[in-house]
Amino acid sequence: MIRSPHAQEVSPPVAPSYRRPAVRPFVVLSMAAAVLVAACGGGTASPSSPASASAAPSSAAGAATPSAAPSPAVEPVPLTVGLGYIPSVQFAQFYLALKAGYYADEGLEVTLQNKIDPDLITLLGQGAVDIGSGDGTSVIPAVSQGIPVVYTATIYGTFPAVVVANAASGIRTAADLKGKTIGIPGKYGTSWIQLQALLQSAGLTTADVKIKEFPAFGQTAALQQGAVDAATGFANNEPIVLRRAGIEPVVLGIDDKIALPGPGLVTGTATLASKREALVAFTAVTLRAMDEIAADPQKGLDATFASVPDLAKDPALQREILDATIATWKNPRTGGALGSIDRAGWEQSLAFMTGLGLVPNPVTVDQLVDESLLP
Repeated sequence: MIRSPHAQEVSPPVAPSYRRPAVRPFVVLSMAAAVLVAACGGGTASPSSPASASAAPSSAAGAATPSAAPSPAVEPVPLTVGLGYIPSVQFAQFYLALKAGYYADEGLEVTLQNKIDPDLITLLGQGAVDIGSGDGTSVIPAVSQGIPVVYTATIYGTFPAVVVANAASGIRTAADLKGKTIGIPGKYGTSWIQLQALLQSAGLTTADVKIKEFPAFGQTAALQQGAVDAATGFANNEPIVLRRAGIEPVVLGIDDKIALPGPGLVTGTATLASKREALVAFTAVTLRAMDEIAADPQKGLDATFASVPDLAKDPALQREILDATIATWKNPRTGGALGSIDRAGWEQSLAFMTGLGLVPNPVTVDQLVDESLLP
């Protein structure tokens, strides 16, 4: 089963023209993990043309003038990108930018790392991973605890975590969850925060429902079997799974109630300082790939299947997941360009999570987000 990000129809803007910035080589630490795909190196400068015979001065010995020495090659900047989850069509923009050579054209040597990694935010703060896809709701407590990371671009403009129920259950709103049993992987992470926000919007707390934990992520199967009344999940996964099982899902989100920040690009503050030009280029072409996929999803599918061939076994399913993923990229509150950061939403989220006791030390939005990498 394809999972979504800790965890995605927009009318895409015309892709802007991207210019390769001046970049210089840096040393990168790599995380000890299996590498999914490695980008090809960037191009090299063409050697200077040799001096023509007619232009060569004569000498008594008749020696030829040597050709000009070739210009040194421009070394690509290595970037390790942590996607923090199993390979999935939800990462199509990264696959497209890699396979189409967009990263290489900007002088970047990008390595994508896919694995379920609860320590990704910490690794980003340490500089062991240069940039990655991280939850906004994870960045807030991390920065509060002194982990030096910053959120630099939004990927999921609509918060992707949801609660799903079988329409036959009669559940239609958050208030209908009172007294019901809700399946969840555990009392942590994005889904747990979303559930609390959803219940709070209906004047409820977790004490008003029954929580059943499924550490192996079996809550959707439990919902299909009638073992729970509702389950946490993601907008680009669980509703699709239920429909394929012949169950009409009711999807309860919180985006119209509280603007929790969805997954986006996160980097360490030290990496931001040392590799700013490379990160600007990486961000620009990743957003360019998102624009292209929103306009033509087949591009995203083709790049995904080239990167993760096993996913091509069920292209119809992958198209459903990709369409649902694209639908969450835009922020309906701001209507901003892909990647834009909803600072007002971050303010709301910071206040909400502080109220839950998840922000041990005071922080500000300026400490949490940095918009300087956006085009």
